[in-house]
This record gives sequence, C-alpha cells and structure tokens, in this order.
Amino acid sequence: MWSGSGTEAPPVVSLREAWKSYGAGGQAVDALAGVSLDIPRGGFLAVMGPSGSGKSTLLHILGLLDVPTRGSYELNGRLVSSLGEGELARIRNAEIGFVFQVFHLLPRATAQRNVELPLLYAGIPPKEREERALAALASVGLADRSRHLPNELSGGQRQRVAMARALVNRPSLLLADEPTGNLDSRSGGEVMEILSRLNDEGVTVVLVTHDRAIARAAREAVFLVDGRSVPRDAYEAARGGEP
Repeated sequence: MWSGSGTEAPPVVSLREAWKSYGAGGQAVDALAGVSLDIPRGGFLAVMGPSGSGKSTLLHILGLLDVPTRGSYELNGRLVSSLGEGELARIRNAEIGFVFQVFHLLPRATAQRNVELPLLYAGIPPKEREERALAALASVGLADRSRHLPNELSGGQRQRVAMARALVNRPSLLLADEPTGNLDSRSGGEVMEILSRLNDEGVTVVLVTHDRAIARAAREAVFLVDGRSVPRDAYEAARGGEP
C-alpha cells in the first residue's frame, strides 16, 4: 500500500483493497486488483503505468465517476459507498476538480463562461460567479483572456482554462489525467508549473502520466502494472525499455 507522509490529519483519500472487474465468471477482467493508498491533505501523487495498467480506472474511482467492484474508498473521511447519487454529484462538483487530456470546453462560450459552469450548477449568484471565475483565470495567468473563445486560444491556454474551471469551486482534490498529453513541451511545462504552484498552496493533486519527466513534479509516485500496485523495479521491467 502506498501511504503519503503527511500530518496526523485524516487523509483526503483512503482506498483499501480496491478491485474493479468487468464481465463475469471466467470472462471477468480485473482493471484494478487490490489497490490501496492514502493521500494526505496537500499531497502530490503521480500514478504511473503502461497502457492498460489501470491508471484511468483508478482516477475515475477517486473522482467518483466509477465505483470499485469491491474494497472501500473514503474521501475526506466519508465512506463513498454510503452516499446517495445526489450527494455524490454534489461532491463531484464542489470538492473534486478534473483536468483531462482533452479540454472539454464549450466552443461558443468565452473562457470566463466556461470557468463559471461548475458555479452555475452549484447555484452561485451571477456576481459571485463572475468574480470567482476571473480570479481562477488570473491564478493560471489568463486574466487578459477571459473574453476569448476557445478557438482564439492556444492549446496551452485552453488547458489552463480547463484548470481554472477545475479550481473555481476550491476543491479539496484535483485530478489530472495526462494533462500535458496534447501540448507541446513549452505549454506542457507551463501547465506543470501551475500544478506545482497549486500544490505548494495546499491543493491535493493526483496526476496520471506515463511520462517520467512529468512525474518528477510530484512528491510521491505509485506504479501500476496489470491493475496492481508494484515496486518501481517491477514497473520498469514491465515497460520493457520504453523511454
């Protein structure tokens, strides 16, 4: 089990013997096979593994987009399996920020309006929505791009809009799935600098990546092979000499 070195405060994430299986009987496939981890508040964890290792499955479970077939998951001290759909939806919107490889921006909405969306769903009044969206854009260096449409922004800027949207509800957990995968090296570096700064400011970050250079920004790493958490040397062997 991976366990970050935090304070005595309860971890943001506590996952115990989590399995995720698809199919039934002899046809069942285990995307996750008994993964356990704790992530302390303010932690920065990289999840690494080859294609098909279970990285995205793990992230979806942490983000309440999926549930384990068996095992337990506590988020901020609450047992997720005990929560109803309404509460899960509220937590996804209010306590978890998502950043994906694909930006998922509304093409006909300005950067500001895209960032406001989680606040709109949360019922935040218009004036507060505007103030918080502009502050989030400023935090990722896009204060001067709030009125621009996505097609008027570079790939790196669009990813930063997506990051601002993920942060606007001040989540306790930020999940980033290959956030630099569609970016050039310069834009990717800018995105990672922002993630590192946010973590320094206390945001708990889980980063899924296959890139060793990107993973170095994290404080800790967990390695997945065939759905299992393995030591680094087993992970390196599974890569078969890939860069």
